Amino acid sequence: MPQLIQAKTILNKTKRRDPWFLDDYTVNPYSGCSFNCLYCYIRGSKYGTHMEEKLAVKENAPALLDKALALRARKGQYGYIVLSSATDPYLQAEKTFKLTRSLLEVILKYRFPLHMITKSDLISRDFDLLEEIKSKAILPDDLKDKAPSGLLITFSFSTVDDQLAHVFEPGATPPSKRLVTLSDCLTRQFHAGVSLMPLLPHLSDTGEHLHEMMTAFQRAGARYVMPASLTLFGHNTADSKVLVMNAIAQHFPHLTEKYLRFFEHRNEMPKYYTEALDKKMKELAAMYDLPDRIIPQPA
Repeated sequence: MPQLIQAKTILNKTKRRDPWFLDDYTVNPYSGCSFNCLYCYIRGSKYGTHMEEKLAVKENAPALLDKALALRARKGQYGYIVLSSATDPYLQAEKTFKLTRSLLEVILKYRFPLHMITKSDLISRDFDLLEEIKSKAILPDDLKDKAPSGLLITFSFSTVDDQLAHVFEPGATPPSKRLVTLSDCLTRQFHAGVSLMPLLPHLSDTGEHLHEMMTAFQRAGARYVMPASLTLFGHNTADSKVLVMNAIAQHFPHLTEKYLRFFEHRNEMPKYYTEALDKKMKELAAMYDLPDRIIPQPA
């Protein structure tokens, strides 16, 4: 059972807007995550090997957000709220606590633009509120002629193979269901796309798999696909580097030596790999007519 906690703050102002996710603010209704993605950047010993065991519900989040957005709205400080940046807004616990839905009601009340990032199909429950946010959101002045919508929905993938995903994302909604929900979002005229983060070296970054994914995203109607390579941290049993290396050793032992070469002395993939991946993804973006940013960058 998740722990109920009283948060001190809920709305976080970013130092600068990220060019990929357009976040001016971030909100995380839960602390910890039950999706247990092995590669997650928040992986660390304070969460435990199974982050769901440390899952906490910020039960006062709606009241805190109401107070914070009232102040920001009075000052005209509108900007995209990313929900969520350090967990998923649609964990299994959301079915019971409906905390994300309560936060959406507050965001709608103050007409802030919103970027939802999720691995879950539960987002379809809130299509009614998202429709209203889309129609009523006030964009920040510097994005009024650039941003495609006051509502953005991004589905996170590392693969479209359900079996492969189960190894690295054991608690998350299977990719096949995410693809269906992505298609549903596009049918409703939401501006929705894909965060292809992270691609898994020698597993989901192969030419065959990349074409399979891009074909699936194009077929679903995605408006963008934002790719990134794998980054791993830590040496404790609960850290992402150790968890991913253990999974590779167990399920893909033929790749163990390559992953050791990649990550034994660094956190990121080597420069030659990231440059080659960037070039390949730009080629695929052009081939499938899928921009690699929500707001395409100047050439």
